[in-house]
Amino acid sequence: MRLSRYFLPVLKETPSEAQIASHRLMLRAGMIKQQTAGIYSWLPLGFKVLRRIEQIVHEEQIRAGHIPMLMPTLQPADLWRESGRYDDYGEEMLRIRDRHGRDMLYGPTNEEMITDIFRAHVGSYKDLPLTLYHIQWKFRDEIRPRFGVMRGREFFMKDGYNFDLDYESAMHAYNRHMVSYLRSYERMGLQAIPMRADSGPIGGDDTHEFLVLADTGESEVFYDSAITDLRLGDREIDYDDWDEVAAICKEWTTPYARTDETHDAAQFDALPDERRKTSRGIEVGQIFYFGTKYSEPMGATVQDREGNKVAVHMGSHGIGVSRLVGAIIEANHDDKGIIWPEGVTPFHAGIVNLKQGDAEADAACEDLYAALVSAGLEPLYDDREERAGAKFATMDLVGVPWRITVGPRGMKNGVVELTSRRSGESEELAPELAVTRLKEIYAGHL
Repeated sequence: MRLSRYFLPVLKETPSEAQIASHRLMLRAGMIKQQTAGIYSWLPLGFKVLRRIEQIVHEEQIRAGHIPMLMPTLQPADLWRESGRYDDYGEEMLRIRDRHGRDMLYGPTNEEMITDIFRAHVGSYKDLPLTLYHIQWKFRDEIRPRFGVMRGREFFMKDGYNFDLDYESAMHAYNRHMVSYLRSYERMGLQAIPMRADSGPIGGDDTHEFLVLADTGESEVFYDSAITDLRLGDREIDYDDWDEVAAICKEWTTPYARTDETHDAAQFDALPDERRKTSRGIEVGQIFYFGTKYSEPMGATVQDREGNKVAVHMGSHGIGVSRLVGAIIEANHDDKGIIWPEGVTPFHAGIVNLKQGDAEADAACEDLYAALVSAGLEPLYDDREERAGAKFATMDLVGVPWRITVGPRGMKNGVVELTSRRSGESEELAPELAVTRLKEIYAGHL
């Protein structure tokens, strides 16, 4: 990944259509290009971040015992007629008729399709519990798409679906998803607070949405500041232990945290003054339990232990993978550009050669590049014939967390400069020690 060969179409000017920081910086850093309202091409830098987030989500879903698959983006309308949602969903659904006159739709979500898959292949309680998920492009025809990938029409989402024999088992699946999501967000360098929410068109009584605190959030949120002190950290979690998983969920849902839709002023006002906080929040995920809302009308049943045919209990669980890219930037930027958390950064370190063409500096940069790659890290090497200020500005804009600066003066002393993008602090180290330091920093992220 050498900048002289990489496709990174950075912009010097702020695009006029960009209203919030993430949209502005994603365009300026060459991460996306708008193709039409609310629909974007993901250019190489943006695509790398999207894939980093997707990989974290996959790893945490599999860790929780959930099984990946892939469903199509186009769905037959008849499935949605079975559930009763086809006419209820509204104009956000893109309805299509194929050449044979069959009604189709570009899926905004997959409850009906996964229920159809389940009923075709599962018939006994012995096959439960079962949770299937996929990460796939979705489409919702927003009337006013805005804020870049934060409220686009086409978006990349993880949606998972649990099938359980009874309410108690389904609520364990609900709790399991909550914990797996908390782990996912922490790995991305985010604090996403679970808040009691409204179920909307998905349906059901039990639902929490996960919100990242940011000034540009769509929702007004009210919360107990105690919740911002909670971390899962490195604790080992047995996802099959109902009590352990429920206890973690209780830990995160006991402190007051609600959006304006479900806000209870009396409960909130009962908190100590110093812990009552209001802010804006960006929704980055939501989990639902909706019981037999889809299984009953669509005939998704199993035989229970007594041989009775019963409708399975279900829930659905979504993470906005593409929206998370914007949310992470909203929570991690300054006036110079993006500041990527180490867990999702497109490149682990930037190498800046202050004097391209100087034999000693060129050789040191090549050696650093090779050493970082052999350590399992991905460096971005700015080997362009550009002035130093322009190289620093590019690295700051694209948000690489650590920069190694190499120049003739430092080479005379046998050192390079390692700089933190977040703090701005620098230290001079021998090149091999800079590599060792970066290996230590990323040890928990690879």
